[in-house]
Amino acid sequence: MDRFYLHVNGQTLPVAAARNSSSDALIALLAEGDVAVDAHDYGSFEKVGSLPQSLPTNDEQITTEPGDVVLYQGDQITVYYGTNSWSLTRLGKVEGASAEELKQILGDGNVEMRLSLE
Repeated sequence: MDRFYLHVNGQTLPVAAARNSSSDALIALLAEGDVAVDAHDYGSFEKVGSLPQSLPTNDEQITTEPGDVVLYQGDQITVYYGTNSWSLTRLGKVEGASAEELKQILGDGNVEMRLSLE
């Protein structure tokens, strides 16, 4: 499996999975069922929320771009609609949405994101 899906505000966004043990663990978790994440804005460049369990990390110093889906501190998933430089683990990249479209889909304030394999 090299793709998972992000469902938010009535939209379904395909995410091309990164090739690492972190995304493999996320996909294994999603094989057991969908995961709901209550996410909030942070720093005016990302939506972040807690996962139900920790995943292995593969942190590296990266500069994020809109659409990047990353793991922070092993147990938080973040979807970027802006840029940030930090030591993070890549989980995947949203496909087919521009930065502006992504920001509009994610909306302002708190949202529930659902992660799934379909």
